[in-house]
Parts: sequence; structure tokens; C-alpha cells
Amino acid sequence: MSKQLFATIILAAGCAGAAALLAAQTADTGTCPEPCRGVTLVDRAAGRRVDVFVDGKPFTSYIYPASLQKPVLYPIRSAGGTVITRGYPLNPRPGERPDHPHHVGHWFNYGDVNGYDFWGHSDATPAANKSKMGTIVHKGITKVDSGPDRGELAVTAAWMIPDGSTLMNEQTRFVFSGSGTRRTIDRFTTWTATDKPVTFKDTKEGAFGIRVHRSLEHPSKQAEVFVSASGAKETVPRLDNTGITGNYIGSDGKTGEAVWGTRGAWMGLTGTVDGKPVTVAILDHPSNHGYPTYWHARGYGLFAANPLGRQGYDPKQEPISFTLQPGQSVTFRHRILVTDEKLTSEQLKKEQAAFAASEGTK
Repeated sequence: MSKQLFATIILAAGCAGAAALLAAQTADTGTCPEPCRGVTLVDRAAGRRVDVFVDGKPFTSYIYPASLQKPVLYPIRSAGGTVITRGYPLNPRPGERPDHPHHVGHWFNYGDVNGYDFWGHSDATPAANKSKMGTIVHKGITKVDSGPDRGELAVTAAWMIPDGSTLMNEQTRFVFSGSGTRRTIDRFTTWTATDKPVTFKDTKEGAFGIRVHRSLEHPSKQAEVFVSASGAKETVPRLDNTGITGNYIGSDGKTGEAVWGTRGAWMGLTGTVDGKPVTVAILDHPSNHGYPTYWHARGYGLFAANPLGRQGYDPKQEPISFTLQPGQSVTFRHRILVTDEKLTSEQLKKEQAAFAASEGTK
């Protein structure tokens, strides 16, 4: 849906109707129609979303509202129902940081594509900066498939720049699965350049990201502004580490905030949310360009893998770039793992080995 069409709908329906539409697009996962067994996907086209359930329990939703500059998975839950993603800016929760409004759920984009920033674009981007921003526009859903052990969603999108042209076409397939205390999301994403070369220049602003729940952040070291119970920004900064329990575990043995800018095949984040243990991990497949990836993992809750940057993390390195010629494609494969327990480094290593041994893009 174009911004012009969305604006027309708002005018026609009135402010109340527009608010109801936005709420439907960004609300937590709805109910699962009976019978609801195994992994069930529900396409709710009117709400611009596809909801995902495992044995009747909400897992996540693929959403593409006009209020975002890219499609995302939001929210993401553990098998026990623990929400592991931040609510802000779509549905702010008390005590969250109102920063980086472009960090929503899970997304996959980049900060320098032919000079355009797809990573940092949001509705909060100043008008003066819009000319250098890119938007990933949802184009269609090509597969919605439920099953006893896994569900699949295939979608298409276009990487568009302000003049209305498309730099790349994207095809993405999500495979959702889960049992017991674990949930997984396998994402296969193919980018194909259109009629001109597409170059990804070296920057730390990328790429395969999740913005996690406030409880999974590392304890703050300085006073911050938070969101109040009404969803508004507080006016007085404060230091509040109540219930903040996050700890990164890197495949190279580093932990905590020291993992930022390191390179490795996997990264785990452990902690507790509402007193319940949880681990969130991102696994990088050996077939990926840039493997093993660099990690843009920050203590304030940004958890991202970046296979396209280098000097942005290590100034001693020469900058790198990656170019797709017209019609050329590249495919990435990643796994998001969520468990209702705190996994050890040894357990995460085994998870990575199993993922690495799994079949390519089948």
C-alpha cells in the first residue's frame, strides 16, 4: 500500500478509523482459529499481517503496516509466552527506552546501499534527511503454509529509494517451528539487483537485527530517559536497572558488552523476563556471504549480525564493499532461536553445529 493510498484511507475513514487500522496492524498476535494444532499461520490481509501460532500459542507475526519503513516480525515470544522483543515504538511498555525508533521486532536491512540508508529510516526521520533514506516495501505473499511440525511464509519486497525506483527485489522465506521449551525461525532471504549495480559499503549499521525486551538489556551505566505508563517519554533522566538481566555470550568466548564488533558463527543472549529464564540466539549459516559475521550487539538491547561491514567495527581493517551486478543475486540464511532456559556456551555451540549441517535453502 502506498503512502498516498494510506493517506486517502485515513481521510475517508476519519481519525478514529485510522487509529483502529493502525492498532490492528501493530497489536499483539490475535487468536488462532480452531482447530489450531502444530504450527499454524493465519493470513490477516485486512490487518496487513500474518500471525504465527505453535500448538495454539502465539509465537510471532509478520507485519507490514504503513507506519513502518520495512516489514518486520513483531512481537516474538518464547514457548512459555515470554515476549522477547521491545514494544516501543509501536506499543510502548513502561520502563522502555524511547530510542532508535527504527529498531522494531526483527528486521533485515542495511545502512549504506548505493549511498541510501535503509537501516535508520523510520517515521521519525527528519524531513531534511528523507532524500537519503531507503524503504523496503512489502509487495506480496506467495506462500502461507501450516503443518504439524513447521509452518512456512514466503513474501516479496522491493528496496526503493526516494525517486520511486527499485534498487533490489527481495524474496524471503520464513520457516517457523517449535516444541517443548524452544522456538526457531529460519529466514532465507535473496536480494536481486534490478537494472543497476547495487553496492553495500562498509558500515556498522546493519543488518539482521532484533531489538530485545528491556529485561534482556545489560544494566545501564548512566541515567536514561524511559517511557512512562502512559507511553510518553519521561522528562527527567534516571538510572534504573531494576530487573535488567541480559548477558551476551559470543562464540569466541567473550561475554557482556565486550562482544560488540567481534566476529563469530553465533551469538547468544541470556537473561530473565518477569522472573522467567530465556535465551535468544542468532545463528549464522556457513553458506552466507561474510561468514562468520560481525556482531552489532549493544548492551542497550540491539542484537544484530552484520555480514557486510568490517572497518565499521575494527578501524584497523581496510574497508570492504560488496556489489551485486544487474540481475545478480545473493542469498542469506540465518536462524533465530528462543528457549525458556539459559543455554550455556557449549549448548549454543551444538545448536550452531546442527544448523550448519542442515540443508542449504531447501
